[in-house]
Amino acid sequence: MPREIYLDVETQKLAHEVPGGWTNIRAFGLAVAVTWDDAHDFRVWFEADAPRLIAELETFDRIITFNGERFDFSVLSGYGPVGKLYIKSLDLHADLRRKLARRVSLESLVRATLGQSKSGSGEDAVRWWRSGDIERVVEYCRRDVQLLRDIVRFARERGYVRVAPHHVVRVAW
Repeated sequence: MPREIYLDVETQKLAHEVPGGWTNIRAFGLAVAVTWDDAHDFRVWFEADAPRLIAELETFDRIITFNGERFDFSVLSGYGPVGKLYIKSLDLHADLRRKLARRVSLESLVRATLGQSKSGSGEDAVRWWRSGDIERVVEYCRRDVQLLRDIVRFARERGYVRVAPHHVVRVAW
């Protein structure tokens, strides 16, 4: 079994606050990243930890994210080279988009597949970060990683996920 790590990041800024917006994700700034793997459980990483986080991610065989290839890796690229991460990537969002030819939100995937929900949004996380409620950002990010892990476990046990209550998508994650 390959060594896997799950990753989610939250940022300090939103797209409309940086020059170039969504074409300049690296300028959003890392607020918090959370990882989960079998050996270390949940770990929390802050901006000062970003180069160490990139190096840690490189040691794994697979990096599991939701929109990580477009977003999470781009945020981390502001702190060091991330090219090696892409070849190790299992991006659930990208995989589902290829299969469905449309975007699927983590919220809709979690609701339809697990009957659960996220604890906020990326915009909420930026607001909490700015208000100094760092622990709330950490808990939000940790929850997203937990949901990501649980979705993959579900998919591996059953061979599918749901993107809507009656819309099953076969996956081989």
